[in-house]
Amino acid sequence: MNVADRCVIATDSEEVAAAARECGAEAMLTSADHASGTDRVAEVARRHEFAGFDAVLNVQGDEPFVSADALKGALGMLGRTFSIGTAAVRASAAILAEPSVVKVVTADDGRALYFSRAPIPFLRETRDADDSALLRDRVRQHIGVYAYTRDALARWVVLPPHPLERIERLEQLRPLAAGWPIGVAVIAGPLRRGIDTETDLAQANSEWSIFSGEPA
Repeated sequence: MNVADRCVIATDSEEVAAAARECGAEAMLTSADHASGTDRVAEVARRHEFAGFDAVLNVQGDEPFVSADALKGALGMLGRTFSIGTAAVRASAAILAEPSVVKVVTADDGRALYFSRAPIPFLRETRDADDSALLRDRVRQHIGVYAYTRDALARWVVLPPHPLERIERLEQLRPLAAGWPIGVAVIAGPLRRGIDTETDLAQANSEWSIFSGEPA
């Protein structure tokens, strides 16, 4: 994708690391005690061979079809305003009823206001056509990719887990609850689901079979 200077698969699984290396990818084993992907990435980023990198990009393992636009968008949020960036895509209101899909609402400057598995924004007056139209233009599906400055990554992982993070099982609520601004790049799409359910996994396996030419 020509986005990063170096790509490393961080995992606590020998099986995953071996499979990655067989495909020619670089893999590093980490502790099995990490509570989140960011904690795992931080362990790798602390190694001396990565000391010269100013920014770290974390693509979660359940986002196998993440686009270059999402990666570039997250990285592009880093700057004077944001030390953490992520991405989202415009989506239909249908995702509001799916707790497996993470939604995000943002301020006008792109700053994340909240991430949730619940329906946000929530349409209170379902019979109001104007409100329904406003909702349709504000639904955003979060994409599991994060960009951090080196300092932000190091500070994130020393924060204690926040109750909101534990309730929603969303690691990004830890820095958000601490008052850190997270920039959200809204990309045009296409809308690609992560792997959060058995149905998502079956669909991903089917798509991969088509892509690789292997039998489904």
